[in-house]
Amino acid sequence: MAMRMVTKTALAVFALDQATKYVVVHGLDLWSRQRIDVLPPWLSFRMAWNQGINFGLMSSDGPLVRYALIAMAIAIAIWVWRWVAREPHSVAVKVSAGALIGGAMGNILDRLLYGAVADFLNMSVPGYENPYSFNVADVAIFVGALGLVLFTGREKTP
Repeated sequence: MAMRMVTKTALAVFALDQATKYVVVHGLDLWSRQRIDVLPPWLSFRMAWNQGINFGLMSSDGPLVRYALIAMAIAIAIWVWRWVAREPHSVAVKVSAGALIGGAMGNILDRLLYGAVADFLNMSVPGYENPYSFNVADVAIFVGALGLVLFTGREKTP
C-alpha cells in the first residue's frame, strides 16, 4: 500500500515516455526525417540513437555493453524501489523514486526493442546549437534523482 505512489508515478512516466517516442519517432517519421524544427532554436526534434549512457558515454554497438547497461539500470531501479519501501518516506520522495524508476524502465525497453535509446528532444538557444538530444525518460531520471537528493531525510529533520 505504501508503494502505490511510486508505482503510479513509474507507470505514468513509462507510459508518457513510450507514447512520446512512438508519436515522434514513428508517427512523425523522425526516424527517416532525422530533424523537425518545432520552435527553432528553442525546440527541435532530432533523432539520435544513444547506445551509451548519457552523451554517448560507454557507447558501443556490441551486445555486451547493451546488456550490461540494461542490467545496471535494472539493478539501480530495484535498489531504489527496495530503499524507498524499507521505511516511510514523504510523497515527494515517492514521486521522485517513481520518476527515476519509470524513466529507467522506458530506456530499458528501448534498448531491448531497438538496441539503443531513442533520443529526440533537442533544446538550444540563439547563438548556440546544442548537439545533444534526450527524451522524456532522461528528464524523469534526472528529476527523480535530484528529488531523491533534495527530499530524502527532510522528514527526519526537526
